[in-house]
Amino acid sequence: MALILIIDDDDNFCGTIQSLVRRMGHDFLAAGTLEQGIRILEEQAVDILLLDVGLPDGNGLEALSRIKEISKSSPEIFIITGLGDPAGAETAITEGVWDYIVKPTSIKETRASLTRALKYRQEKQRRQQPVALDLDRIVGRSAPMQKCFEIVAQAAASSAPVLITGETGTGKELFAQTIHANSLRKDKGFIVVDCAFLTESLMESTLFGHRKGAFTGAVERRDGLVKLADQGTLFLDEVGEMPLSAQKSFLRILQEKRFRPLGDANEITSDFRLMAATNRDLDAMVENSTFRRDLLYRLRTIHLPLPPLRRRGRDIEVLARFKVSQLCKENNLPPKKIEQGFFDTLNAYPWPGNVRELFNVLETAFVASGSEATLYTMHLPGEVRIQVTRASIEKGQVSQVPENDAIDPATFFQGNIPGFKAWKQKMERHYLERIIAATNGDVKRILNLSGLSKSHFYSLVKKYGIQI
Repeated sequence: MALILIIDDDDNFCGTIQSLVRRMGHDFLAAGTLEQGIRILEEQAVDILLLDVGLPDGNGLEALSRIKEISKSSPEIFIITGLGDPAGAETAITEGVWDYIVKPTSIKETRASLTRALKYRQEKQRRQQPVALDLDRIVGRSAPMQKCFEIVAQAAASSAPVLITGETGTGKELFAQTIHANSLRKDKGFIVVDCAFLTESLMESTLFGHRKGAFTGAVERRDGLVKLADQGTLFLDEVGEMPLSAQKSFLRILQEKRFRPLGDANEITSDFRLMAATNRDLDAMVENSTFRRDLLYRLRTIHLPLPPLRRRGRDIEVLARFKVSQLCKENNLPPKKIEQGFFDTLNAYPWPGNVRELFNVLETAFVASGSEATLYTMHLPGEVRIQVTRASIEKGQVSQVPENDAIDPATFFQGNIPGFKAWKQKMERHYLERIIAATNGDVKRILNLSGLSKSHFYSLVKKYGIQI
């Protein structure tokens, strides 16, 4: 018997789902607000979560990361909404939800989808065995990182190609090395190809090698990187920078695992496991004809998307303690304490350079602290403190609506008192107009100040017909 939780403020819909769940022979819980639902998820092991998007105290889509982090049982999640939104559906699927349901939905379809999700969950729980991964070099406890570790375990147990995507500084090569170190090929080479420097003139000799006398200066035989990766892993770093001509040649190697070194009449083989990484949008590059579609399909057998640091919540403090401890050991110093204000500043900074930038900032602060026993906010680089302070001031300015621009409750309710939904829509529109005006339509600042996701912001703008 499964436990199914619905978080929705629509009593009629909740009643319909409750009746369906009871007929299916399962237990049912309901919450009318996001906070009520989160408290249940913290206390009980839920198998299925049906989550509404528009809740009285928040947006279900935007709460997905928090829900995954606090949930005791990692339930299969269904997003339910009365207004279908393609951007919202994309966000939901990216976050790994089971299904995206638009009301009204048929009981038959809902029952079938719930049945499939429960069957999948049972099979997943049966096959889940603790995997002893070596993750010594990767620091993180957040829900997004736990999902990454699951994919690392899958990739380590396979020899299929892996594509690792993520912003600069998220640790793509480190994850590739970790997959290799946990695979059956761990005793063989991990060979890195820097695709950003793989020019057409150097491509063949770099990848395929050459025989003595193949060209002027080839005074001895040299194996290429593809051959050096035989029985091991070939890692294509920044694969999005690979020239189109090289992509065509490399696709053939992937398909046949055979190639001909320069100056050699015979082909040789290399049994390598392929991994690749990029910070670019390869799907967009395919549409722009700057990356081969067939190569992308071959690279993305297993896809590991790495979350940016700003989405990893509590990992910032965990990473900071790890790095400071490491620096103390390297410099033969006793452990340093870290005051809360230091952490508050780190948590308020957006970290465009991700973990790499965080570690550089921590090293700068460590040096600035000298022999002091505690790291304080004053030790952080000035540019970090300035940006955090400016953002805090701007957020305060936007939230302080001038009295002459505020909505007067006495005049707002003149005549007939509006329904709650009409009032809520008017407030949403007013908020959007005010924040757009205060930021001069700077979307990046709007998202930072409001806490809205990009997809949710644009869906609201479209909903109210607001021009940016």
